[in-house]
Amino acid sequence: MCGRYSSSRSPETLAVEFGARDATGERAPDPDYNVAPTKPVFAVVQRHPKDAEGNRDLTGSERTLRVMRWGLVPKWAKDPAVGNRMINARSETVSVKPAFRGAIRHYRCLLPADGWYEWKGDSSPKQPYFAGSADEHSLGMAGIWATWRDPADPQGQPLVSCAVLTTEAVGELAGIHERMPLVLPRHHWDRWLDPDNENVDELLNPPGHDLVNGLALRPVSRAVNNVANNGPELTEAAPDAENTLFRS
Repeated sequence: MCGRYSSSRSPETLAVEFGARDATGERAPDPDYNVAPTKPVFAVVQRHPKDAEGNRDLTGSERTLRVMRWGLVPKWAKDPAVGNRMINARSETVSVKPAFRGAIRHYRCLLPADGWYEWKGDSSPKQPYFAGSADEHSLGMAGIWATWRDPADPQGQPLVSCAVLTTEAVGELAGIHERMPLVLPRHHWDRWLDPDNENVDELLNPPGHDLVNGLALRPVSRAVNNVANNGPELTEAAPDAENTLFRS
């Protein structure tokens, strides 16, 4: 699964990396090495522009970097608190689940990340690991998003939220947890974000071993367990942490 991740790069850097226009404005979150559900996060989307009357221009599309809240709130939800439980969506069932099937066809996004945290369950307390990019580039986690308006205030400010897609863990990652975020290779980003592509079934498979083997995987400090803790030290290898990855 994906319940915490790191996102430390500036919106300017992310806009260049993902070939997007920075539309975050003053809402851009600060560098966050312990991103938790309900926090504001960066998301990359690609949409057809609209004119003053709200009509879409189908002749072109624009990719933008935006800010969303982590935890999907479907447009039909009566209470936004439902998003607290919908931080992930399983890639195997996202196309059929009522809460997600519309979003996977029309509202897909990429969630930039330095990497994510996972906990191995054979120790007490559990040992956290960080799986991250081994170079200076961001990972693109597959996501879906939705726009929700309060039924009691339909003219109020809408809530834009998102969820991370998860898939079966691959390679060494499977030794930590059976699930992992669906990390898309760069050559899949265009197809994933294409607003005219309604069928992305072929992109919902677990990432290849080449991508996973290129990740940096290490045990980190249990300080990440507390969402109040933040800073680059959370992603660094903890010298006193026992690496239990290969323990039988």
